[in-house]
Amino acid sequence: MTATDPIALRIGSLELRSPVVLAPMAGVTNVAFRTLCREQEIARAGSTSGLYVCEMVTARALVERQPATMHMTTFGPTESPRSLQLYTVDPDTTYAAAKMIVDDNLADHIDMNFGCPVPKVTRKGGGAALPYKRNLFGRIVAAAVKATEGTDIPVTVKFRVGIDDEHHTHLDAGRIAAGEGAAAVALHARTASQRYSGTADWTQIARLKEHVTDVPVLGNGDIFSASDAVRMMAETGCDGVVVGRGCLGRPWLFAELSARFAGREEPTPPTLGEVATIIRRHAELLADHHGEDKGLRELRKHVAWYLRGFPAGSDIRVSMALVKTLAELDGLLGQLDPTIPFPKDAEGPRGRQGSPGAVSLPDGWLDDPEDISVPAGADLMHSGG
Repeated sequence: MTATDPIALRIGSLELRSPVVLAPMAGVTNVAFRTLCREQEIARAGSTSGLYVCEMVTARALVERQPATMHMTTFGPTESPRSLQLYTVDPDTTYAAAKMIVDDNLADHIDMNFGCPVPKVTRKGGGAALPYKRNLFGRIVAAAVKATEGTDIPVTVKFRVGIDDEHHTHLDAGRIAAGEGAAAVALHARTASQRYSGTADWTQIARLKEHVTDVPVLGNGDIFSASDAVRMMAETGCDGVVVGRGCLGRPWLFAELSARFAGREEPTPPTLGEVATIIRRHAELLADHHGEDKGLRELRKHVAWYLRGFPAGSDIRVSMALVKTLAELDGLLGQLDPTIPFPKDAEGPRGRQGSPGAVSLPDGWLDDPEDISVPAGADLMHSGG
């Protein structure tokens, strides 16, 4: 790859200068984090080039205009394109939510989540369990596409390999989604039973790419560096990458990805002093979005990710995990040695992994894959969960 052959990605009407998508992550990819990622990409790579997706919101809660959900759909004043992910189980609610997004100009792109492996979701037939019901899955995708007809808002669909090794659904899901008008599909190359454990099976991304040829296929799973992203595309032939846990505590990763895909040298990772400045900016953005009290509470979970590998000292780590005000945070950040370079052992996997296990499903869920009954109560899930 050279500077003369940058890699870009087109998703419907969206022209992206790099094939990189920020994965929606509950409680993480709010407007504060997305703004921070974009700022880091501009500062280190000169511009923004990928797609930054809002944390998942529940279609029913959106239609009901629940205040917490509406707050989650906040986008920055210069954020473009605005990307919103829906969790949904019902074609009618899906249509209403997508039509609301169109009519109220809430976003420029709709992604649909059929990959969540959390037991409270799958036990009601939602998330990664739903693509097993092929006809229902197709009707839901079709409803979102119909609601956006005549607009420039593309609909994309994200799913997993399947429920478990005995129940793979990704090839059917990709074919159905593309057939119903989805502008792209994304595969997290794990089953729901794996959750986030073990290693993503990139060969399944390659199989999906061979199976779905009329829309872009994006790969997700175990991208922790720009090299991982390049390798995934080379090994699988996928059209783009979706980055989740790899950017936790590393919002500058998108600058590295942007540079690599443009054929430029990756920017130097930040020193501890630069990381401290980034933490402070993240805290400020969270305080603007949530208020200082809640914003600083939200920051706490990011601290361990930011300081991973750095010799920051246990006292400072503990204090930062309990920080309550911006002033208190400033005092703690001032105790860090700003000259320490980014540590090598901070690279690699990060974020939750958990253990594999049986997937919780509704009684009789696997009996009839052609059933189009809407899962009872699954649309009541809280946004972001």
